[in-house]
Amino acid sequence: MTTRMDAPRGERGGPPGAGAGDEDLDRDGDDRRGGKGRGGVGKRKLLSDEIVAKIDYKNPQILRSFVTDRGKMIPRRISGASARQQRVISTALRRARMLALLPFSVTGD
Repeated sequence: MTTRMDAPRGERGGPPGAGAGDEDLDRDGDDRRGGKGRGGVGKRKLLSDEIVAKIDYKNPQILRSFVTDRGKMIPRRISGASARQQRVISTALRRARMLALLPFSVTGD
């Protein structure tokens, strides 16, 4: 007769493959909570000064790179912009939308 502690890992009552020390790791060994490994630190895109100098509401080609496919502004943590640069980007996006150079939202199917 086997007790619960003597049984193999899959028969202890938990899901198969769950054992001591495995509860916070997935198959790749990454931490489940962050998804990006230890500390949630990922690579950040940095904006060059020449791109920021070209940001203007009259240039929708550059502004489209700061808008998602659904029409939302890309946040600072993803674009890598500083707070000042993000304010310039968001002001230009709002002005371009008011002049109908960029859409407010993308219509679905």
